[in-house]
Amino acid sequence: MSVKPLIILPDPVLRLQSAKVERVDAPLLKLADDMLETMYDAPGIGLAAIQVGEPVRLVVIDLAKEGEPRAPTIFINPEIVALGDGVNVHEEGCLSIPDYYAEVERPDTVTVSYLDAKGKQQQIEAGGLMSVCLQHEIDHLNGTLFIDHISKLKRDMVVKKFRKRYRA
Repeated sequence: MSVKPLIILPDPVLRLQSAKVERVDAPLLKLADDMLETMYDAPGIGLAAIQVGEPVRLVVIDLAKEGEPRAPTIFINPEIVALGDGVNVHEEGCLSIPDYYAEVERPDTVTVSYLDAKGKQQQIEAGGLMSVCLQHEIDHLNGTLFIDHISKLKRDMVVKKFRKRYRA
């Protein structure tokens, strides 16, 4: 496993639509392992392949708290099949937008269909932090960032700040 460099806002790669994974094979699983290593190193709780420059529909998540054993989950071709009727407001951050956090309103639950690391079709119904994380990471696969869910004024300020910071 190796740590990969993260793609940082305002890099246009973050706005790409990720392609469907056609085959679960050794190179894909190596990418997932590298993504986990990158996520743990950052540290973070979720990472989409596009954040390391790979435009494929692959997400890794591990919600284990510090001191708990790692519990990584690999989501290949994750698709949201249902959203809850309730609303959850959660402070979100992103490894591709370092040191910026904002409250984001999302559906309180989500049902996601995906392939696991063995290529087997799975479905997960999630609430709480897992729901937020799944929606956030699947947004990445569609070229959407969490700042797209906040006011235009705040979003424009964040983008301007990052353009200035990474121009140098």
